[in-house]
Amino acid sequence: MPVDRLTGASRRAMVSDSSAGPMRFLTIFFATGFYSGYAPSAPGTAGSIVGLVIWWLIFAPLWHASPAAAIALWAVIFIAGCFISGHAEIIFGQHDSSKIVIDEICGMIATMFFNSGGWIHLAIGFAAFRVFDILKPFPANQIDRRMGGGAGVMFDDLAAAIYANLVLQLASRLI
Repeated sequence: MPVDRLTGASRRAMVSDSSAGPMRFLTIFFATGFYSGYAPSAPGTAGSIVGLVIWWLIFAPLWHASPAAAIALWAVIFIAGCFISGHAEIIFGQHDSSKIVIDEICGMIATMFFNSGGWIHLAIGFAAFRVFDILKPFPANQIDRRMGGGAGVMFDDLAAAIYANLVLQLASRLI
């Protein structure tokens, strides 16, 4: 099927998914990472790119001013993400739908904490997070199964982010 048809289908899904009230609209808007979760292929990668941009524009400057404030803001977004993901699962009728990418956004941001923000670090952090998010090595692969719901969606990506963060810190020492 041509990409333009997939993109058209994604657009129709966005309209139908968000057509039943402001709370439903906001849930879908944030759960899908400002609609990046509707990317016709690799929505998790698209959400991770959104997370990287948010890190660069908001969290990196905040991190330099106050690491505690950056972590606090991230924690608020992460907790909200647990609720948003859980509600989005109900809307989409599927556990951890590929459209839900708020977990990738929070995971990408967490990957970059305690690391410098140069372009090479952004690239390594992005690649490491995507690898760990896709492979879900132990215990990340158990978290979603045991927790379930929105918390499971969010916490397995947090585990992937911790792995990626450690890899990035090691790589930073070698660069």
